[in-house]
Amino acid sequence: MTDTVDFVVVGGGSGGCAVAGRLSEDPKTSVAVLDAGGRNDNWVVTTPFALALMVPGKINNWAFDTVPQKGLNGRIGYQPRGKGLGGSSAINAMVYIRGHRSDYDQWASLGNPGWSFNDVLPYFKRSEDNADFGGEYHGKGGPLSVNKLRTDNPVQQIFLQAVQEGQFRYREDFNADEHEGLGIYQVTQKNGERWSAARAYIHPHMGSRANLRVETKAHATRILFEGKRAVGVEYRQGKELKQIRARREVIVSSGAFQTPQLLMLSGVGDAAALGKHGIAGVHHLPGVGQNLQDHPDFVFGYMSDNPNFNGISLGGIPRLLRAISQYRRERRGPMTSNFAECGGFLKTRPDLDVPDIQLHFGMAMADDHGRKRHSGTGFSMHVCLLRPKSRGSVALGSADPLAAPLIDPNFLGDPADLETMVAGFKVTRRLLETPALRALQQKDMFTEGVESDDQIRELLRQRVDTVYHPVGTARMGSDPMAVVDARLKVHGLEGLRVVDASVMPTLIGGNTNAPTIMIGEKAADLIKAELRA
Repeated sequence: MTDTVDFVVVGGGSGGCAVAGRLSEDPKTSVAVLDAGGRNDNWVVTTPFALALMVPGKINNWAFDTVPQKGLNGRIGYQPRGKGLGGSSAINAMVYIRGHRSDYDQWASLGNPGWSFNDVLPYFKRSEDNADFGGEYHGKGGPLSVNKLRTDNPVQQIFLQAVQEGQFRYREDFNADEHEGLGIYQVTQKNGERWSAARAYIHPHMGSRANLRVETKAHATRILFEGKRAVGVEYRQGKELKQIRARREVIVSSGAFQTPQLLMLSGVGDAAALGKHGIAGVHHLPGVGQNLQDHPDFVFGYMSDNPNFNGISLGGIPRLLRAISQYRRERRGPMTSNFAECGGFLKTRPDLDVPDIQLHFGMAMADDHGRKRHSGTGFSMHVCLLRPKSRGSVALGSADPLAAPLIDPNFLGDPADLETMVAGFKVTRRLLETPALRALQQKDMFTEGVESDDQIRELLRQRVDTVYHPVGTARMGSDPMAVVDARLKVHGLEGLRVVDASVMPTLIGGNTNAPTIMIGEKAADLIKAELRA
């Protein structure tokens, strides 16, 4: 079965949804989106609280593992990634963060014209419909709804009291001229429901745009080439192997793990490595799958008898039933929680130009991504390193397109990362030791008796893992290890672009969903300009 459209977008995640939604605004441009998962338009996705069902398991989740991590005592890490329309924006904690101005200025300085903060700000604003903030940094009327939380959780005020007691800076808006400080996060929600990239850019148009075709349960197996030109995609849907042709371009938006995997399966990557799997090389591009960066994260966990925290307890059942009833009536209350309701950005040293750690204050006691359950209620405090020096990689485990790739974030591989995490641990503990937060703590689950730097280092190696922000494996640049140019076109090939977090040359200092949507918005503009020309 072969069909032909102008653009084939492989992967309906944050970048893919944005670029496909924008390109299909022109009725003369035909776009097909292929996604290996489902439509992701049911209550499990739209109810924010249900992320607790998705992140620990296989619901709408690829649930990848890493290879053993040398810096983490040989432990195997866990990498949840969204599966289905919306990608990871359908299972994430919905925190709306763009990163620091300097992150994008650095991209531009690395030989990527058009990617400075002033260049990308219009695309953040274009995507955004911010219910709370306006002015020069925010957009109104865009497809992506951004709101304050509707949980009405009184613990937020306890957190803000702790911020004051610890003499930390308070920050109301993390996406304005500065973002250092602590406060309450805005989220990608509308009327108390999750607003994924699919809900913003794809779902509203699936029945109404004749030029937009969306194929779910469609697992791309390889990009089709004629010479050096990408001309289509082969994909498996059910038991059938199908092909779809692209008149203009194939756009790969499969994320930081599966974009390099698909490129390599298609013969684009390090020729020697591909040869070991019997894959014929189409184009030697040694940077494919290199430069993986992710935020290493440590979680403090406490049991607490405060009734506004979540957990597993008989006493919590009536509260849960009340919360479900309130959510059905008002779309407010505990079921609208993204768990990571509060947090912010801090410096581990006063001489730093920008914050180097981020906190997420969680309304439940999380252990191993929620995969290890404890009875009772409690809370968590995440601290992650924003600009790690460690670099990892994604490689093929086999030539089987349905097999998972080999993911090596190389957490704490650079000794400097461990030392900054030690400093971040201490800063976070200073917040946790304020009277307001001390009063919430019944039992310290992981850090009791850990005082010396050596004890902290050992605990970090035992417990650090991802906070779900992998990027960089098809990075943008002009040097020999770059995969795409500043227009996101794959070097040395025609008709092939990458539009997702894998193009980021460096990891931004914050959550990666909003920046990936921005990349999709900008890519659509670049393509439209070329079509006009």
